Amino acid sequence: MSKLLLRVKSKVFIRANRRVMGLLDGQYASLSRGRSMDFDDLRAYVAGDEVKDIDWKATARHGTPLVRNYSADRQHELLLVVDTGRNLAAVAESGEPKRELAVLVSGVLGYLSLRHGDRVSVIHGNADGVTRLRAATTEAQLEGLLRRIDAAPDLRGPMSDLPGLLRKVLVSVRRRCIVVVIADDIGMTDELEATTRLLQSRHELLWCTVADADLVRGIAGGPALYDVADDSLIPDFVRNNRRLAADFDRAAADRAERVGRSLEVLGISHTRLTSQADVVTSLLAMLQRRARARR
Repeated sequence: MSKLLLRVKSKVFIRANRRVMGLLDGQYASLSRGRSMDFDDLRAYVAGDEVKDIDWKATARHGTPLVRNYSADRQHELLLVVDTGRNLAAVAESGEPKRELAVLVSGVLGYLSLRHGDRVSVIHGNADGVTRLRAATTEAQLEGLLRRIDAAPDLRGPMSDLPGLLRKVLVSVRRRCIVVVIADDIGMTDELEATTRLLQSRHELLWCTVADADLVRGIAGGPALYDVADDSLIPDFVRNNRRLAADFDRAAADRAERVGRSLEVLGISHTRLTSQADVVTSLLAMLQRRARARR
């Protein structure tokens, strides 16, 4: 089996027991399910399905819950929009590489999408340009997408340009799809908010933020830390200053709160990822919030 997808699957099934995996499946199905007047067939009920879609007569005959499928359910497209600028080559709040969190998020959602018969595509980029990758319909193709995401961030490469990346999605993606933005931990500017508002009006939009490392608080004698923006070393006297640490924590919390508030006003379900250990449960919580909001 392919290396990165195997790693994703192992983390999913280690971190998530069978019940949680079932809930993830159900919440993804609830998110991606379309509705039309054209009845297609019946399928087994999974957690997250609407009760009103249960066919009670068929359920009574079969002995297990069955729900109605409609023709709009047949295939959707999951579009992963990944900010692969220099920022993603840094470390996350947990100290793990941000790229690994981005790959894990992409892998989990891509794997769920393939399980439900949907297509998975990726648009990624930085301040120097944006790349759209061919959609995946198999696990081998999904592995290729994950490898491209993993290889793209570079500490010597261009900085992130999230508004530019989202503008590319606006002009190049015509068909309505499920768009998951996987972004660095940045503030919500007027430009970014305006672009996000337009994107939300055209697609089903979810937002995953990969949290920054704390560059102030550090352990004496620990590994050197650098600011990826200008490669400057964070000196120990700064990292271990309690007042600076408190100021840094307040500023980071305020920024995260403002971003979260802006996304909620726009009706966008979101999550802030701090470590690989929290990815599965964080994604599940985000999908559950979105399913409740759609009812």
